[in-house]
Amino acid sequence: MTTNAPSTIKFFDDASLEKIAYKSVSSIPTREPNDQVRLGYSIWKFLSEKKGTLEEAIANAQSHALIDAKNIAKIIRENLKLQGIKV
Repeated sequence: MTTNAPSTIKFFDDASLEKIAYKSVSSIPTREPNDQVRLGYSIWKFLSEKKGTLEEAIANAQSHALIDAKNIAKIIRENLKLQGIKV
């Protein structure tokens, strides 16, 4: 019986929309790491489809954050602004 090496992980480029979206939510405190991932996906979808508002994307994520939605939106806006995206 042989064991193969695990597949390599190909990370997104720092300038990609996916990386920007997930980086923008990295400082949001959540109950579980999956809540942060779900929020990042929702932000990525919001940025890529250009539909709805940031607040709607946060609500659609249904993540269990330890801060309120208003503060989440403020943090995400600031993080996106630092990365050159205006929301």
